[in-house]
Amino acid sequence: MEQYIEFVSNHYLLSFALVCVVFLLIQDFVSNSFNKFESISPLIAVTKMGDENSVVLDVREPNEFLKSHIENAVNIPLGKLEEQLGKLEKHKKHPIIVTCQSGARSVPACKTLTKAGFDVVFNMLGGMQAWEDDKLPVKLSKIKD
Repeated sequence: MEQYIEFVSNHYLLSFALVCVVFLLIQDFVSNSFNKFESISPLIAVTKMGDENSVVLDVREPNEFLKSHIENAVNIPLGKLEEQLGKLEKHKKHPIIVTCQSGARSVPACKTLTKAGFDVVFNMLGGMQAWEDDKLPVKLSKIKD
């Protein structure tokens, strides 16, 4: 036991970093355990899109959406999602696949949807970057000057 105390006192920054990493890992594990949505890869998202009732929700800003997006995706920016939930009301029982650019904005969007009572919500891991990295089809729009 004395060796541990000596190690910690000699390497307090390293010990503090270890405690922080362990805390963050536990926090991530606990928060993911209580999520009411599932995170899926873009390839699994494609299979979920095979369901004719599924909806792809793109929570990027309109200028990002116009550059490229998944065919038939609905664009509602994350900042306006709560006020525009009515647009998705008819899809409450259908699978909703949420995407953004890198996967950071889709998690809060999934939490908002599950809190609003949407039953089947999926977060697409890696967002459109992962989608394009997997060479999956995108719809390109011409940006008008």
